[in-house]
Amino acid sequence: MILTTTRDVVLAEFRPGLSVYIQGAIGEPLALRAILEACPEVLAGVAITACLLPGMNEFDYAGLNPDARLTTFLLPTGLRASFEAGRVRVRPLPYSQIAAAFAADPPFDLAVLQVTPPDADGRCSFGPCADFPGLIWPRARRRLAFVNANLPRAPGGPWIPFDAIDVAFEADGPFILGADGEAGAELSMIADRIAGLIPDGAAIQTGIGGAPAAAVARLKDRRNLLVRSGMVTQGYRALDEAGALATDVEHVTGLALGSEAFMRWGAGRFVFADATVTHGAAVLAGTPRLFALNSALEVDLFGQANLEWRGGRLASGLGGAPDFASAARRSAGGRAVLALPSTAKSGALSRIVVRLDVPTVSIPRDDTDLVITEHGVADLRGTGLDERAEALIEVADPAHRPHLAEAWSRLRRAM
Repeated sequence: MILTTTRDVVLAEFRPGLSVYIQGAIGEPLALRAILEACPEVLAGVAITACLLPGMNEFDYAGLNPDARLTTFLLPTGLRASFEAGRVRVRPLPYSQIAAAFAADPPFDLAVLQVTPPDADGRCSFGPCADFPGLIWPRARRRLAFVNANLPRAPGGPWIPFDAIDVAFEADGPFILGADGEAGAELSMIADRIAGLIPDGAAIQTGIGGAPAAAVARLKDRRNLLVRSGMVTQGYRALDEAGALATDVEHVTGLALGSEAFMRWGAGRFVFADATVTHGAAVLAGTPRLFALNSALEVDLFGQANLEWRGGRLASGLGGAPDFASAARRSAGGRAVLALPSTAKSGALSRIVVRLDVPTVSIPRDDTDLVITEHGVADLRGTGLDERAEALIEVADPAHRPHLAEAWSRLRRAM
């Protein structure tokens, strides 16, 4: 094992023809960006794979060298130019299938990871980011680790033995943080409606989106809540401090995102598990009263959801929402919830649409229980075609309801 602060040692690990995994989410090593920007020629002929998340991982590795290639599973805005140039390949898989692919695909030649310094037993933590690194490193042919003393150690998460690392680069510095946005009037109304559905003793999951995150902060008066989420944000700390989370049980997540203070707190509070656990169908569906709280870009009158396409262009990916929606539908007492403002572009566009006019469906109609907007809750459970269309029109913006009703009538006659 080589312990170094020399960038040339890191650069020597990149060679044409190699397959390289780079950790994503909050585990992306920020120091790597500067090293590769200074010497982009080392990426010629390199095939990179990384699960890069919109809003967190906007750095375009494929844009550094015309002969580099990047495979990812969602499409952050920062990768748009390389995607259009054909240097970025998007595999449209939900999180559970990403984990399965990593187990089935050939091992990577090089895994690039971010870890804490070793503890007294020689174990390096991946910090509050456990989605994939624990699945990748045992199969990788070589391991390059950026050792960051500022990264919070997660005692309840996966780790790698320090002596299993081939090259350890000392890279103390910042790591990726996040902040909950301010919830405006619409999102606040939606969050209130979501919170009104969650009973004591529920297991909760929240995906990326303002309404689910805002709803968490409104659950402080509940008791015995269980966390079963791919990601936790800062509202979960308020729940814990209010006594809303169950005691003497493990609260499981894949990663934490928030302020540095929250990340340090969360690293010690949660059990961090890889995506085979956090998004595994058997584990989740066997969790009673699982409430999956996710966002969508638009929902049609059949109850189908679009999470990926904006203005006809690919703008994201599936993420973990399909896994949790499917599991919640099968959970005893669970609910699959989609929350979204009823309009976009200052009210000009309805986000409740007659039918999706995009290439793919992100969440099928049979995995949607409840659709929530600022105008109400559409309960689609046990409904027929006409009933669910009527329920969804009722939660659309009033200005768009006449058009939706007329268009549905025409579509209905053509069936």
